[in-house]
This record gives sequence, C-alpha cells and structure tokens, in this order.
Amino acid sequence: MILHAIVADAGTAAWAARNGASVVQLRLKDVPTAQRVQVGRQTIAGVGGLAMIVLNDDLEAARVLGVAVHLGQDDPGVESARGAGIPFGRSAGSLEEARAAEAEGALYLGAGPVWETPSKTDAGPAIGLDGLGAICRAVGIPVVAIGGVDLTNAAACIAAGAAGVAVIRAVTELPRLRAALDAAVEAAGSGGRGR
Repeated sequence: MILHAIVADAGTAAWAARNGASVVQLRLKDVPTAQRVQVGRQTIAGVGGLAMIVLNDDLEAARVLGVAVHLGQDDPGVESARGAGIPFGRSAGSLEEARAAEAEGALYLGAGPVWETPSKTDAGPAIGLDGLGAICRAVGIPVVAIGGVDLTNAAACIAAGAAGVAVIRAVTELPRLRAALDAAVEAAGSGGRGR
C-alpha cells in the first residue's frame, strides 16, 4: 500500500517518512533547479532510505539527484525521462490519460482529483470514486488517489481499487492515515496492484 506525501521542504519530508509515508514527493514551485537540487539533497539525507523520493516537474534536478520525477499532463519531459532512464510518475484525470501514461512507461499514476481540493486550484474536474475505480481497472500500474483525500475518505479510495493515496493537506494525519489504510487493505483481502 502506497502512502504518498507531497511536501515542500526537507524537514517535512523526513517527518513524513518517519510517520508512515512510503513515497515523499517534493513539490517546490517557482524555484530554480539549483535550489531544488539543494533541498533534494537535504531530503535524501533526512529521509535516509525510509521512503522513495520523487521530485515534482524538474527532470534535470531529478537526474542530478538520482530520484524519480512526477510529470503532470502539461509537463514536458516524458521522452527525456525515458531516454535518461529516470523513473517517472504521471497525473491522470481520465481513462485516456491513464492509458496513455501507462503506454509511455509511467511507474505509477496520480489519479484525480478524486474530490475538489483547495491545494491545487488548477486541477481538472473531480472524478469521484467511480472515476478512480475505472482508472484502476483500466491500467496495470499502481494508481494513487489524489485530490481531497484525508482520513475520512482514504479507505474508500482503497476499496475503489487504488494502490494508495497521495496527500498534501492531510500530511499532518499521516500516522492515523497509515493505520486506516492498512486496515482498509486488510479488509479488502490480500493482493491488489501495487500493494
């Protein structure tokens, strides 16, 4: 089960890794690549191998750091990532985007927004649990639910077929969220993609 914490600094990344996150994604907006590399190095040291590290958008910084990169639908770099052997995740808000991302070689999908979210105002329309479930059934790579996910609804994402959830606002709930997700996975039975 994937618990994907999206954070903006190395200290929060380290805390997230110690408190149940299996993936830590650094989302540093409007900063130069050199600063992303600096924060990335601090993050690698702080996380200490407890979680996979993904860098948002910046392929060059990901290459320098030796970490994965997350590319949204409007982000360039898929061909470059593949050519350089850099693992990448993709955002998907529809079946078409999900299937295309899998065909491109994405390591995982961030599917959503499942619900409306104030954390990413430029996100597309909410896909709901039905849309999430359809994406999960359409691809063979792990699907992580994103958008409005918190302690009250994370288990429903697992029940819909997601391999995990990604959180921004709910990062402070990680220990309880981890316990709730583990219980949801156990309730859903053994197996499942990405678990």
